[in-house]
Amino acid sequence: MKILDKLVLETFLKLFVLVLLAVPPLFIIGDIAENLDDYIDRGLTGYEVAQSYLYQLPLFLQWSFPIAALLAAVFTVHGMTTHREIVAAKAGGISFHRLVVPILLAGVGLTVVALALTEVVPKGNRVAAQILRSETPGRTWRSDFVYRSEEGLTWQVDRLTAADGRMTGIILERPPGGDEEGLHVTAEGARYTEEEGWLLSLGYLRSLRADSTERSLQFDRLVIPEIREKPDELLEVPPEPEEMTYAEINHMADIIQRTGGDANELMVKREQKISIPVTTLVIILFGVPLATSNKRGGAAYGIGLSLATVILFMMMLRVAGALGEAGALSPVVAAWLPNAVFGVAALFFMIRVRT
Repeated sequence: MKILDKLVLETFLKLFVLVLLAVPPLFIIGDIAENLDDYIDRGLTGYEVAQSYLYQLPLFLQWSFPIAALLAAVFTVHGMTTHREIVAAKAGGISFHRLVVPILLAGVGLTVVALALTEVVPKGNRVAAQILRSETPGRTWRSDFVYRSEEGLTWQVDRLTAADGRMTGIILERPPGGDEEGLHVTAEGARYTEEEGWLLSLGYLRSLRADSTERSLQFDRLVIPEIREKPDELLEVPPEPEEMTYAEINHMADIIQRTGGDANELMVKREQKISIPVTTLVIILFGVPLATSNKRGGAAYGIGLSLATVILFMMMLRVAGALGEAGALSPVVAAWLPNAVFGVAALFFMIRVRT
């Protein structure tokens, strides 16, 4: 690696780390200000709130990656432009495109790290949700929900009332695996008793055996021994998309689609788990050519450019996401549209830069 490459890379990484350390506390302060009344109403202690934000730190770091990468790239290139270092490099036969290669390579590496955080973030969010007791207290009913048991059974239920232990509009599924047969059950209703468990009524059972043979039957009453969940257990709040990994969201979306539900929101969140980390590289590509302007000087230009870029990107992300959840755009398009727009703009600006 050439000395100039080391200089560019070291400058970029130092600025990136500095901003990365500074941005998460801002997210935390903003989130506390927004939810403080809720925390007080739940009787949470300061220690519990602090502990929950410690577990959410990977999430705030992931959000900070594009911002830190953009600021670091802008200030690195703009500083070199202001101090005529880019002019000196060009005079030595080094083009602008070659000069920023270390920044782009660092962006690729940071994108990989951001993608790795995608698998860490849901675990921390789940623990934080438990600490904050975000479940609705005293709830005695649920409607239109999906539940997956530890035994691999997936429930889709129209309505559950825990007080009388009754459910309506039930679909039960279990995929075949190993020596265990697959199962698909539909029932109009069910009633829970301590002696029998859940007694399903008026429905159909279809099973797929390991030898690929099927059997189906209609029933007036049916008890499935594997169903052990009590009404109170089924009242547990399902994890939010932010608390699920890519594979878990994919599995949940597949279940909802197979049972006729609308999984657009989950599918958009699933695609965003990949597209948002990739934003780190796209945003660097966008900011680097714009930072070559030396007509406006100082930190104000770099900060203003970065803030405008982040705000514009977040607006596009929210609008595209909302269109995807509403079904106006496919989930893939909705998740990747902001990256595509900024990527095309970045290539245009990069080509226009005098090398």
